[in-house]
Amino acid sequence: MPPPCAGAEEGGVTQEGALLALYLANRRDLVNYANSFTGDLFRAEDIVQEAWLRLVDASRRSSFHAPRSYLYSIVRNLALDERRRGRREGLHLAPDPIDIVADTVAADPPDAEQALADHEEMDRLRTAIAELPERTRIAFEMHRFGDRKLREIASFLGISVSGAGQLVAEALEHCKARLNRS
Repeated sequence: MPPPCAGAEEGGVTQEGALLALYLANRRDLVNYANSFTGDLFRAEDIVQEAWLRLVDASRRSSFHAPRSYLYSIVRNLALDERRRGRREGLHLAPDPIDIVADTVAADPPDAEQALADHEEMDRLRTAIAELPERTRIAFEMHRFGDRKLREIASFLGISVSGAGQLVAEALEHCKARLNRS
């Protein structure tokens, strides 16, 4: 009987060992991906851990040939479930600093001091976006400012939908980090 993960036992590597290596190699990206749905880094960490447990459990019960894609699907589904549960229960996920900046700037006319602070924060955001690698910046701008779906971004950049999601998540994480540092 073939291992549930195609090629998982090549070179003496066990199936679970191959899955663990896959998980560890993609963990940071998975957390960023989950965080793009939840806006809560701690909850994203929990989601990725739960996804890992489900992947291992699924590998013991059935066969699949794309464990990385399957792991991303589990993370996505868990994150979306978390978002829906939060809405049903009236929980508010952590606000997105980028949305806060945009809302603040778009609000009623501020006093001179607040206007200067808003202007400086927008400059930091522009700088953060400019620091991104070109493909990441394009994916982020298409998603956040162009209201493009990940499917459209993936098609435009010639990458997978999950790849487009990863680029957007990386960009969002970078921008959040830059805004939070200041």
